[in-house]
Amino acid sequence: MSLTEEILSQLPGDVLGGLRQGDRILTSVRENTAPIPTLVKESQQPLGVVDFDVVICGGTLGILIGCALAVKGLRVALMERGILRGRDQEWNISRKELDVFVELNLLTEEELASAIATKYNPARVSFAGGTEVWVEDVLNMGVDPVYLLATLKTRFLAAGGKLLENTPFTEAVVHPDGVMVNNQFKTRLLIDAMGHLSPITQQARQGKKPDALCLVVGSCAQGFPENNSGDLLLSFTSLQNQCQYFWEAFPARDGRTTYLFTYMDAHPQRLSLEALFEEYLRLLPEYQGVELSKLKFQRALFGFFPTYRRSPLKTPWSRILPAGDSSGSQSPLSFGGFGAMVRHLKRLTFGIYEALETEQLSAQAMSTTGYAYALLQPYQPSLTVTWLFQRAMSVGINQKIAPNQINQLLSAVFQEMQQLGTPVLKPFLQDIVQFSALTQTLLKTGLYHPILVAKIIPQVGLASLLDWMLHYSNLGVYTALFWLSPMLETWIKNQPNEQQYYWHRLVDAWKYGSGGDYSDET
Repeated sequence: MSLTEEILSQLPGDVLGGLRQGDRILTSVRENTAPIPTLVKESQQPLGVVDFDVVICGGTLGILIGCALAVKGLRVALMERGILRGRDQEWNISRKELDVFVELNLLTEEELASAIATKYNPARVSFAGGTEVWVEDVLNMGVDPVYLLATLKTRFLAAGGKLLENTPFTEAVVHPDGVMVNNQFKTRLLIDAMGHLSPITQQARQGKKPDALCLVVGSCAQGFPENNSGDLLLSFTSLQNQCQYFWEAFPARDGRTTYLFTYMDAHPQRLSLEALFEEYLRLLPEYQGVELSKLKFQRALFGFFPTYRRSPLKTPWSRILPAGDSSGSQSPLSFGGFGAMVRHLKRLTFGIYEALETEQLSAQAMSTTGYAYALLQPYQPSLTVTWLFQRAMSVGINQKIAPNQINQLLSAVFQEMQQLGTPVLKPFLQDIVQFSALTQTLLKTGLYHPILVAKIIPQVGLASLLDWMLHYSNLGVYTALFWLSPMLETWIKNQPNEQQYYWHRLVDAWKYGSGGDYSDET
């Protein structure tokens, strides 16, 4: 019996079966054998009177945007294939990011305080053989998803929202004036919040394999030595199985949560989730300084996150908007999910509301058709530039690099960021890349570690580097445009409503695409 089988068999439910089911799905993604869904169709017939302004498929994170839109007075229905309930595992986030719940009138200050299950400081960034970097107030809050979702559910219903539990999404027919969902619910707009493996997303991508994957395994357990600090990004091993292993650890209400994650391409011969879990259990005692036999495991965690270079997703249909992970608009460095949804919650709430008010619901109005357009899911160079970082933190299936090359590079980069100070370091650790901070970091790293930087070029490839330079340039352009945008405010207010919608989306794109939204969080 493997370590994984031994440990997971101690947990309630068929956790091992769930892990192996995850591996079956992962294999179908890597081998590109999953059938392409055809659940979305189009009709040229008018739909007529609709029941809802918005129907949202996918309740776990869909409730965030659903509640925000219902509070603004829209008729919203939320479809969830099971019962809408938060998971037991806490969601880690930075405190300032949570203020949006109060700002949008979704939670009171008291409710927000009750939703925070754990707090810790400081957090560490460390790589084998390098210096340790310690930061305060980054991802140091553990939110209780059970309480949060239950409270939002109550608020949603009180605002007139309709909750459709045990109602899986089965089909959508897009009409010129609305969408028929499940041959039952008529809506002006359908929001897809069903996550990375959404059938709507799969149909829109038409069998395109992910450009990269992030595999994550972990657990929450009791019995660790007392430790009130956390790890944001830590590596203590050289390359293993053509992977660089990274670790995270957070204090949790019922123990300590530890994760092992790694970046890779979608090659079929790559490590499985079960094999990575075995590695996690093998290395956990060394990482945390505790024997496995001393730990009491509360739950196991595992999953994979596909990322695509061509993101956010451009859907071919009008009146369907992917939101959250289904849109592919999260950083390729992060796991997406709760943090990515919260970051964009205000932008999406006001953008969707304005799109409905001005009837800007065509495919062109709602998705991105190129860098020149800034719409509800815009191109964001602040996220796109991180593709090179993801490539630099992974290695090809048959690629040969020095076993400690990734550790040495990351150690050098974070050493320079630490010397540049908090305004450079903290945004990056929250997946927000800004032109000034990135430029300073690149210059210092190139100046003081030229040999390490030179090694990146053959590792990531010249084509990737040239592509990255385009997005880096765009990051600078977006930064300048966002800085200039206040000068347009008076002019924009005098435009017709439809034109205002487009200008507001343009300014949003400059703001988020330059990392300018971070100024709201400091």
